[in-house]
Amino acid sequence: MVYNPSFKNVSVDTLLNDDISIRAITLDGDRVWYAGSKGKYGWVSLSGGKNFSGVAAQDSLLPEFRAIAQTGKNIFILNAGNPALLYRISKDGKHTKLVYTEDGEKVFYDSMQFINDFEGIAMGDPVAGCLSVIKTTDGGTTWRKISCNTIPAVYEGEAAFAASNSNVIVKGDNIWIVSGGKKSRVFFSSDKGATWKAYDTPIIQGREMTGIFSADFYDQKIGFAVGGDYEHLDKNSGNKILTVDGGKTWELVGENAGFGYASCVQFLPNSDGNELFTVGHSGGYYSFDRGASWEKLLDDKTLHTLRFLNDSIAIAAGQNKIVRLKFK
Repeated sequence: MVYNPSFKNVSVDTLLNDDISIRAITLDGDRVWYAGSKGKYGWVSLSGGKNFSGVAAQDSLLPEFRAIAQTGKNIFILNAGNPALLYRISKDGKHTKLVYTEDGEKVFYDSMQFINDFEGIAMGDPVAGCLSVIKTTDGGTTWRKISCNTIPAVYEGEAAFAASNSNVIVKGDNIWIVSGGKKSRVFFSSDKGATWKAYDTPIIQGREMTGIFSADFYDQKIGFAVGGDYEHLDKNSGNKILTVDGGKTWELVGENAGFGYASCVQFLPNSDGNELFTVGHSGGYYSFDRGASWEKLLDDKTLHTLRFLNDSIAIAAGQNKIVRLKFK
């Protein structure tokens, strides 16, 4: 197959500057909603309109928010750490309600997505021998934990990373959850979380800070995952994997090419699953051939997460900022 690049460079304009670390964003029409450190959340306008900011605090605790998701009416934000605090926020920003809490020494949630306006799912590190997975079927009003009888058991040292709110990927009824650490796998459900299977991956693993940090699926078949070794940030082998069969099998690609550790990867829309962009410690890298080769388009090493608005504009966020990337 012959691949051709669509872009050669990217321009950047800043949408938000604040004292905040942001690893979770979601796009809602004209707004980019975000949640981050120090209990901070809000939205920025993409058209020069009004921005909004708030703080969600539980007693004297300022949560470290790492996950965000939305329905037609509400935004949901979830922190990493103990206790878990999941808030529902009305899209006008006027109403905030704590809808789920969980206490425990090992409680640490990583990522959250909605399947539709009624069903949503969030995942976290294992507490009782399996990944912690909570689900709602009433639009986020109530959440319940899925039994470990349903989810494959984890290996010792297998957990997940709250790097960019991209551990959970939803396409139709299909859900993928990626793990990392001493074992790094893909958990897959074809029925909105009722039943699960787990598939091995060839990404670097075996130590606490290795494995998949981020994944994305272009469609039901084509998926890509990145990560690496957080203790060896420049190591650019064993850190990029591709699937073309819905996550059942994966292959290493782009060995010794492009970036080292990366915290987020996303497919470009309307690219037939060929074009990808990543952000992380090495900067921003673009691939037009399903990850076989990579070109650095962005020097910024402080971005943690990104989402595409369309096939030439993405929103990225990280240390103290949200930016708009225009691919040219």
